[in-house]
Amino acid sequence: MGKYEFWFIVGSQDLYGEEVLKTVDQRAREMAEKLNAVLPFPLVYKVTAKSNREITEVIREANYREECSGIITWCHTFSPSKMWINGLAALQKPYCHLATQYNKEIPNEEIDMDFMNLNQAAHGDREHGFLGARLRVPRKVIAGYWEDEKVQKRLADWMKAAVGAAFSRTLSVMRFGDNMREVAVTEGDKVEAQIKLGWQVNTHATGDLVQEMSQVTEAEIDALMEEYLRLYDLNTDRLDLVRYQAKEEIAIRKMLDREGCRAFANTFQDLYGMEQLPGLAAQHLMSLGYGFGAEGDWKVSAMTAIMKAMGEGGNGASGFMEDYTYHLVPGSKYSLGAHMLEVCPSLAADKPRIETHFLGIGMNEKDPARLVFEGKEGPAIVVSLIDMGGRMRMIVQDIEAVKPIMPMPNLPVARVMWQALPDLETGLECWIIAGGAHHTVLSYDVSAEQMRDFARMMDIEFVHITKDTTPEKLEDELMIKDLIWKLK
Repeated sequence: MGKYEFWFIVGSQDLYGEEVLKTVDQRAREMAEKLNAVLPFPLVYKVTAKSNREITEVIREANYREECSGIITWCHTFSPSKMWINGLAALQKPYCHLATQYNKEIPNEEIDMDFMNLNQAAHGDREHGFLGARLRVPRKVIAGYWEDEKVQKRLADWMKAAVGAAFSRTLSVMRFGDNMREVAVTEGDKVEAQIKLGWQVNTHATGDLVQEMSQVTEAEIDALMEEYLRLYDLNTDRLDLVRYQAKEEIAIRKMLDREGCRAFANTFQDLYGMEQLPGLAAQHLMSLGYGFGAEGDWKVSAMTAIMKAMGEGGNGASGFMEDYTYHLVPGSKYSLGAHMLEVCPSLAADKPRIETHFLGIGMNEKDPARLVFEGKEGPAIVVSLIDMGGRMRMIVQDIEAVKPIMPMPNLPVARVMWQALPDLETGLECWIIAGGAHHTVLSYDVSAEQMRDFARMMDIEFVHITKDTTPEKLEDELMIKDLIWKLK
């Protein structure tokens, strides 16, 4: 987490004299210090900028410095925005305009023209905002008093989205085998993904993984088994099958770390030389922050890793998910999300259980071990990234996760149940109209606003299905966006 920081650049000008500039500098330092007590990443006050040269130099430095994940600007006084043109035109990092002011209240007894000259954020930020609009620079605007909890929360959330963008631009994804045969939505343009999102997506042979597995020692497996037994309840007497998953996990992680990859995908149709489809192995790797996608779905694998990086503590409650079946009883309509094996335990309501069961899909010689649990309750989102041919589209839907309404004792996989917004049928119609995939990332701690911020930073299309969305409104929105993106 410590490698990310954000730069605070405050706008002013030489017109007001040294005393005013000294006060602005002191206040900017104070604001950064107080905000650092509540923000998830360091806010580094860099400069009270007074000239084109100062602004251009600090933004060029921000572009160059890897640890700088974005800039936050604010104009304490009036800061003529022609000074900002060269710098903002060259900016390559996420940009947040914090429209605030140092003082919370208008001081009835103290206010005079000296006070007015010093505290000009109300029109300084409007001047600054005009230039952002004129340059068409992607930006986040957050307005309100800087010490208010709501403003600080939005600033913190934007920072996490910017960290997701920084993480994305250095992300490598390892594919074991190809996509599931004949499936359309998991395909995509890997060259475009690297241009837009920074992802390096390359295939590695399943045979190389089998070879890596053959070199895993019993001592390594013993150590990982201890971790499994500390984190999960054991509900099987087939320890040999659990140990095999540990062997798979150790080998996969060694290959990922050696190649600098933070996400991987595999397919049940390409397991030659392996006895089990990685289940527990993939689930535990996701719990450590690695992304995963089943059936060769490298896009959802990458998005899982990114959303985990954006989440609480840099590894939040986000995980690979698939819509599996519906409960369509009037007054009690739900989606049931699950997969053959691979749902991340960060989504679990209680301590997961390690179980072994027969799996008839794929090239499994033995019953794969997996974690079984129910998902947490509460508001969440599901996210799908699809290739529309010429552009990427991100689809986000608001959901309300619930405790499963029935125990389903014969379902041997992890499961999450939810109510889609605005309701199951309308939400499903909207999802299908937008082209949303059956694979998603489900997240309890990354918000739709953060995903919108991420999409803006990466310059990709964003679609949000909310409690107010209707198929008719969405069709009109998508038609307009289709035209806009073809003109971009």
